Amino acid sequence: MHKYSLTVLLRAVNSVIKIRMSFFFLLVVSGFLLSACNAGIYHTVKPGQTLYRISRTYEINESYLARVNGISDPSQMSIGTRLFVPGAERVLQVQVVKPQKTSKIIPVLPEKRTVSPPRQQSKSQTTRRTSTKHLSPKIKATQVKNLQWPLRGKIVRSFSSQVKTGGGKGIEIAVRAGSDVSAAEAGKVIYSGDGVNGYAFLIILQHENDLFTVYGFNRKNLVRQGDFVSQGEQIALSGTPPSGGKPRLHFEVRKGKLAVNPILYLP
Repeated sequence: MHKYSLTVLLRAVNSVIKIRMSFFFLLVVSGFLLSACNAGIYHTVKPGQTLYRISRTYEINESYLARVNGISDPSQMSIGTRLFVPGAERVLQVQVVKPQKTSKIIPVLPEKRTVSPPRQQSKSQTTRRTSTKHLSPKIKATQVKNLQWPLRGKIVRSFSSQVKTGGGKGIEIAVRAGSDVSAAEAGKVIYSGDGVNGYAFLIILQHENDLFTVYGFNRKNLVRQGDFVSQGEQIALSGTPPSGGKPRLHFEVRKGKLAVNPILYLP
Protein backbone atom coordinates (compact mmCIF):
# COMPACT_ATOMS: atom_id res chain seq x y z
CA MET A 1 0.00 0.00 0.00
CA HIS A 2 2.82 2.36 0.89
CA LYS A 3 4.60 1.44 -2.39
CA TYR A 4 1.48 2.10 -4.46
CA SER A 5 0.95 5.52 -2.84
CA LEU A 6 4.55 6.56 -3.57
CA THR A 7 4.17 5.60 -7.23
CA VAL A 8 0.96 7.59 -7.54
CA LEU A 9 2.63 10.57 -5.87
CA LEU A 10 5.62 10.46 -8.23
CA ARG A 11 3.32 10.33 -11.25
CA ALA A 12 1.37 13.31 -9.96
CA VAL A 13 4.54 15.33 -9.41
CA ASN A 14 5.80 14.41 -12.87
CA SER A 15 2.50 15.56 -14.43
CA VAL A 16 2.70 18.91 -12.62
CA ILE A 17 6.27 19.43 -13.87
CA LYS A 18 5.24 18.67 -17.46
CA ILE A 19 2.29 21.06 -17.23
CA ARG A 20 4.52 23.84 -15.88
CA MET A 21 7.15 23.26 -18.57
CA SER A 22 4.48 23.32 -21.30
CA PHE A 23 3.07 26.56 -19.89
CA PHE A 24 6.55 28.11 -19.75
CA PHE A 25 7.22 27.03 -23.35
CA LEU A 26 3.94 28.63 -24.48
CA LEU A 27 4.87 31.88 -22.74
CA VAL A 28 8.29 31.96 -24.48
CA VAL A 29 6.80 31.22 -27.91
CA SER A 30 4.01 33.78 -27.42
CA GLY A 31 6.49 36.43 -26.38
CA PHE A 32 8.65 35.71 -29.39
CA LEU A 33 5.69 35.91 -31.79
CA LEU A 34 4.45 39.10 -30.16
CA SER A 35 7.84 40.77 -30.47
CA ALA A 36 8.10 39.62 -34.10
CA CYS A 37 4.68 41.07 -34.92
CA ASN A 38 5.56 44.38 -33.27
CA ALA A 39 8.99 44.69 -34.97
CA GLY A 40 9.37 48.23 -36.21
CA ILE A 41 9.77 51.83 -35.08
CA TYR A 42 7.75 55.02 -34.93
CA HIS A 43 8.90 57.89 -37.17
CA THR A 44 7.68 61.41 -36.29
CA VAL A 45 6.97 63.48 -39.41
CA LYS A 46 8.99 66.72 -39.55
CA PRO A 47 8.40 69.85 -41.68
CA GLY A 48 9.18 69.20 -45.34
CA GLN A 49 9.06 65.40 -45.08
CA THR A 50 6.68 63.51 -47.40
CA LEU A 51 5.30 59.99 -47.20
CA TYR A 52 7.08 59.22 -50.48
CA ARG A 53 10.47 60.29 -49.09
CA ILE A 54 9.90 58.44 -45.80
CA SER A 55 8.96 55.21 -47.61
CA ARG A 56 12.03 55.46 -49.84
CA THR A 57 14.34 56.09 -46.87
CA TYR A 58 13.08 53.01 -45.01
CA GLU A 59 12.85 50.99 -48.26
CA ILE A 60 9.16 50.16 -47.81
CA ASN A 61 6.26 50.42 -50.26
CA GLU A 62 4.56 53.83 -49.99
CA SER A 63 1.03 52.41 -50.37
CA TYR A 64 1.69 49.73 -47.74
CA LEU A 65 3.07 52.32 -45.29
CA ALA A 66 -0.03 54.49 -45.82
CA ARG A 67 -2.35 51.50 -45.32
CA VAL A 68 -0.62 50.38 -42.11
CA ASN A 69 -1.02 53.87 -40.65
CA GLY A 70 -4.57 54.42 -41.93
CA ILE A 71 -3.59 57.31 -44.23
CA SER A 72 -6.00 57.76 -47.14
CA ASP A 73 -4.51 61.01 -48.49
CA PRO A 74 -0.68 61.34 -48.10
CA SER A 75 -0.81 65.04 -49.09
CA GLN A 76 -2.88 65.79 -45.95
CA MET A 77 -0.35 64.19 -43.58
CA SER A 78 0.37 66.74 -40.83
CA ILE A 79 3.64 67.60 -39.09
CA GLY A 80 4.15 65.61 -35.89
CA THR A 81 2.29 62.52 -37.14
CA ARG A 82 3.81 59.33 -35.68
CA LEU A 83 4.14 56.76 -38.47
CA PHE A 84 4.68 53.10 -37.60
CA VAL A 85 7.33 51.66 -39.93
CA PRO A 86 7.15 47.82 -39.90
CA GLY A 87 10.46 45.99 -40.00
CA ALA A 88 12.60 49.08 -39.27
CA GLU A 89 15.19 48.72 -36.50
CA ARG A 90 16.01 52.39 -35.89
CA VAL A 91 14.86 55.89 -36.77
CA LEU A 92 16.53 57.16 -39.95
CA GLN A 93 17.21 60.70 -41.15
CA VAL A 94 14.75 61.60 -43.94
CA GLN A 95 15.64 64.32 -46.44
CA VAL A 96 13.55 67.46 -46.19
CA VAL A 97 11.68 68.66 -49.29
CA LYS A 98 12.02 72.39 -49.94
CA PRO A 99 8.65 73.97 -50.79
CA GLN A 100 8.31 75.16 -54.37
CA LYS A 101 8.28 78.93 -54.84
CA THR A 102 5.22 80.07 -56.68
CA SER A 103 5.36 82.58 -59.51
CA LYS A 104 2.66 84.72 -61.03
CA ILE A 105 4.14 84.43 -64.52
CA ILE A 106 1.86 82.38 -66.76
CA PRO A 107 3.63 80.16 -69.33
CA VAL A 108 3.23 81.42 -72.87
CA LEU A 109 2.38 78.55 -75.21
CA PRO A 110 3.46 78.55 -78.86
CA GLU A 111 1.00 80.33 -81.14
CA LYS A 112 -1.20 78.10 -83.25
CA ARG A 113 -0.57 78.47 -86.97
CA THR A 114 -3.46 78.91 -89.35
CA VAL A 115 -3.87 75.99 -91.71
CA SER A 116 -3.96 76.95 -95.39
CA PRO A 117 -6.15 75.00 -97.87
CA PRO A 118 -4.49 71.78 -99.03
CA ARG A 119 -2.75 71.91 -102.40
CA GLN A 120 -2.72 69.14 -104.92
CA GLN A 121 0.28 66.91 -104.47
CA SER A 122 2.02 64.52 -106.75
CA LYS A 123 1.96 60.81 -106.00
CA SER A 124 5.68 60.85 -105.13
CA GLN A 125 5.15 63.58 -102.49
CA THR A 126 2.20 61.71 -100.99
CA THR A 127 4.21 58.47 -100.79
CA ARG A 128 7.17 60.28 -99.18
CA ARG A 129 5.00 61.88 -96.45
CA THR A 130 3.20 58.63 -95.71
CA SER A 131 6.47 56.78 -95.18
CA THR A 132 7.74 59.57 -92.89
CA LYS A 133 4.69 59.22 -90.64
CA HIS A 134 5.41 55.53 -90.19
CA LEU A 135 8.98 56.32 -89.17
CA SER A 136 7.96 58.78 -86.40
CA PRO A 137 4.80 57.51 -84.62
CA LYS A 138 2.97 59.99 -82.38
CA ILE A 139 2.47 59.27 -78.70
CA LYS A 140 -0.73 60.54 -77.12
CA ALA A 141 -0.75 62.37 -73.82
CA THR A 142 -3.19 59.83 -72.37
CA GLN A 143 -0.40 57.24 -72.22
CA VAL A 144 1.27 59.00 -69.26
CA LYS A 145 0.16 61.01 -66.26
CA ASN A 146 -0.01 64.79 -66.33
CA LEU A 147 3.25 66.45 -65.37
CA GLN A 148 3.92 69.66 -63.45
CA TRP A 149 5.70 72.69 -64.92
CA PRO A 150 9.36 72.60 -63.78
CA LEU A 151 9.19 76.40 -63.52
CA ARG A 152 7.11 79.28 -64.89
CA GLY A 153 8.25 81.46 -67.78
CA LYS A 154 7.95 82.28 -71.45
CA ILE A 155 8.58 79.51 -73.95
CA VAL A 156 11.30 80.83 -76.26
CA ARG A 157 11.93 77.61 -78.16
CA SER A 158 9.29 75.07 -79.16
CA PHE A 159 9.51 71.33 -79.64
CA SER A 160 10.28 70.09 -83.15
CA SER A 161 9.84 66.46 -84.18
CA GLN A 162 11.95 67.12 -87.31
CA VAL A 163 15.14 67.73 -85.31
CA LYS A 164 17.08 64.53 -84.68
CA THR A 165 19.47 65.92 -82.06
CA GLY A 166 20.04 69.04 -79.99
CA GLY A 167 17.66 71.57 -78.42
CA GLY A 168 14.74 70.84 -80.74
CA LYS A 169 14.06 67.65 -78.83
CA GLY A 170 12.56 69.72 -75.99
CA ILE A 171 11.36 73.21 -75.13
CA GLU A 172 13.26 76.15 -73.65
CA ILE A 173 11.70 78.35 -70.97
CA ALA A 174 13.11 81.85 -70.35
CA VAL A 175 13.60 82.67 -66.65
CA ARG A 176 15.91 84.67 -64.42
CA ALA A 177 19.25 83.01 -63.66
CA GLY A 178 19.15 81.16 -60.36
CA SER A 179 15.41 80.37 -60.51
CA ASP A 180 14.20 77.21 -58.77
CA VAL A 181 13.84 74.20 -61.07
CA SER A 182 11.37 71.60 -59.75
CA ALA A 183 10.73 67.94 -60.61
CA ALA A 184 7.82 67.59 -63.04
CA GLU A 185 6.97 64.22 -61.46
CA ALA A 186 8.20 62.00 -58.64
CA GLY A 187 11.03 59.73 -59.70
CA LYS A 188 14.66 58.65 -59.45
CA VAL A 189 17.69 60.71 -60.49
CA ILE A 190 19.54 58.57 -63.06
CA TYR A 191 21.95 61.33 -64.14
CA SER A 192 23.21 64.55 -62.53
CA GLY A 193 26.32 66.22 -63.89
CA ASP A 194 27.93 68.33 -66.61
CA GLY A 195 29.37 65.55 -68.75
CA VAL A 196 27.01 66.05 -71.71
CA ASN A 197 28.19 68.70 -74.17
CA GLY A 198 25.90 71.65 -74.81
CA TYR A 199 23.68 71.30 -71.72
CA ALA A 200 25.81 72.71 -68.85
CA PHE A 201 24.64 70.97 -65.65
CA LEU A 202 22.04 68.37 -66.63
CA ILE A 203 19.55 66.24 -64.67
CA ILE A 204 17.60 63.22 -65.97
CA LEU A 205 14.74 61.74 -63.92
CA GLN A 206 13.21 58.31 -64.46
CA HIS A 207 9.48 57.93 -63.73
CA GLU A 208 6.88 55.18 -64.00
CA ASN A 209 5.62 53.84 -67.34
CA ASP A 210 9.06 54.16 -69.02
CA LEU A 211 8.84 57.98 -68.82
CA PHE A 212 11.86 60.31 -68.48
CA THR A 213 12.21 64.08 -67.98
CA VAL A 214 15.35 66.10 -68.78
CA TYR A 215 16.43 69.43 -67.24
CA GLY A 216 19.36 71.28 -68.88
CA PHE A 217 21.26 74.61 -68.80
CA ASN A 218 21.34 74.47 -64.99
CA ARG A 219 23.71 76.68 -63.06
CA LYS A 220 23.75 74.23 -60.15
CA ASN A 221 22.30 70.76 -59.54
CA LEU A 222 20.84 70.17 -56.07
CA VAL A 223 20.34 66.38 -56.33
CA ARG A 224 22.71 63.51 -56.96
CA GLN A 225 22.47 60.36 -59.04
CA GLY A 226 20.47 57.72 -57.15
CA ASP A 227 18.33 60.21 -55.20
CA PHE A 228 14.53 59.90 -55.15
CA VAL A 229 12.56 63.13 -55.54
CA SER A 230 8.91 64.09 -55.12
CA GLN A 231 6.81 66.02 -57.64
CA GLY A 232 7.46 69.74 -57.17
CA GLU A 233 10.69 69.21 -55.22
CA GLN A 234 13.48 71.67 -56.05
CA ILE A 235 16.25 69.87 -57.94
CA ALA A 236 18.37 72.64 -59.53
CA LEU A 237 18.99 76.35 -60.09
CA SER A 238 18.52 77.61 -63.65
CA GLY A 239 21.39 79.02 -65.66
CA THR A 240 22.35 79.95 -69.22
CA PRO A 241 23.24 77.79 -72.24
CA PRO A 242 26.99 77.07 -72.60
CA SER A 243 26.85 78.72 -76.03
CA GLY A 244 25.65 81.97 -74.44
CA GLY A 245 22.42 83.92 -74.56
CA LYS A 246 19.76 84.77 -72.02
CA PRO A 247 19.05 82.54 -69.00
CA ARG A 248 16.64 79.69 -69.69
CA LEU A 249 15.77 76.07 -68.89
CA HIS A 250 15.98 73.25 -71.41
CA PHE A 251 13.17 70.74 -70.68
CA GLU A 252 12.51 67.42 -72.41
CA VAL A 253 10.00 64.59 -72.01
CA ARG A 254 10.87 61.15 -73.35
CA LYS A 255 8.79 58.01 -73.62
CA GLY A 256 11.48 55.36 -73.64
CA LYS A 257 14.07 56.61 -76.17
CA LEU A 258 11.55 58.66 -78.15
CA ALA A 259 11.35 62.43 -77.47
CA VAL A 260 7.77 63.74 -77.27
CA ASN A 261 6.31 67.24 -77.09
CA PRO A 262 6.30 68.31 -73.40
CA ILE A 263 3.31 70.61 -74.03
CA LEU A 264 1.11 67.50 -74.43
CA TYR A 265 1.73 66.50 -70.81
CA LEU A 266 1.75 69.87 -69.03
CA PRO A 267 -1.39 71.50 -67.60
